Amino acid sequence: MSKFIELSDYDASMHRDILEATTRKDDAIVEICEDRAIEEMRCYLSKRYDCDRIFTQTGDGRSQLVLMMAIDIAIYHIVSIHNPQNIRGIRKERYERAVEWLKAVAAKEISVDGLPLLPEKTRAAKSNFLIKSNRKRVNHW
Repeated sequence: MSKFIELSDYDASMHRDILEATTRKDDAIVEICEDRAIEEMRCYLSKRYDCDRIFTQTGDGRSQLVLMMAIDIAIYHIVSIHNPQNIRGIRKERYERAVEWLKAVAAKEISVDGLPLLPEKTRAAKSNFLIKSNRKRVNHW
């Protein structure tokens, strides 16, 4: 159970009565979807950032950008429970946007200001191998 996302955080993205109607007022469903969203985000962020420190933050110590993406992913999973065939376009778009953002962060195209980086040794161990060669020489026959 994660404390990174609070129930009041959903108010900026989804009306409380819609959230309660979708989950039938079962907070356990919301917690499960939050945990799934955080685990999905860890897959992308753990290559460069200290996810343990990121996702244990509470209150104003949290990164608002990471929080927004986590909420979008969690809401997508919550709405998928109700009727996966009838997901509103905005929810699907926001989920896809969050995943694209995560992929860009993992590919080092985007850096997130204020997130704690992993130590250099750990990042080096998690980085992919990069194989290079010399430039092609001009051969004259």
